[in-house]
Amino acid sequence: MSCIRFNTPAQRRQLAANAPAMLSERGDDRADAPVARFLSPAVTDSKVARIRRLAADRNPKIRASAAASYHAPEEVYEALSRDEDAEVRACIAKNERVPCDILRRLAHDPDERVRGFVALNFFVPADAMTDLAQDPSAVVRGLVDWKARLAEEDAAESAERARELTTA
Repeated sequence: MSCIRFNTPAQRRQLAANAPAMLSERGDDRADAPVARFLSPAVTDSKVARIRRLAADRNPKIRASAAASYHAPEEVYEALSRDEDAEVRACIAKNERVPCDILRRLAHDPDERVRGFVALNFFVPADAMTDLAQDPSAVVRGLVDWKARLAEEDAAESAERARELTTA
């Protein structure tokens, strides 16, 4: 792997000028600021237009990339959720920005993998999870159970932290 920087001096100046204030514990040092703290560019009409073009591409891999976008319009999500390719539908099922009605429908998708990703989506509606808990696939039912156990463990840890804070 190379250590060569590919940013131009102008790009480095722009990054430095647009960096959010990220102070160290001393309060005066921005040198170790994580890249993840940089703001994403604004979503523009041209970006949405590109997502629409990707969603209409013949290649299912390209359509899957549109399905993974957090900025697609609802009608794009709707169309991709009915795509003939299961991988595209699986990307929709994973996407946390997809409307609940689409996730509800995908909970009954013919492809086990799609239903599994619906079960893992943090924003899947409770009624869809109830349906998935009765899924014919042992894999999907197992994912529902696993997610429920994680939620129970998280709730128990949160309750313990709350008790610790109130007794401190």
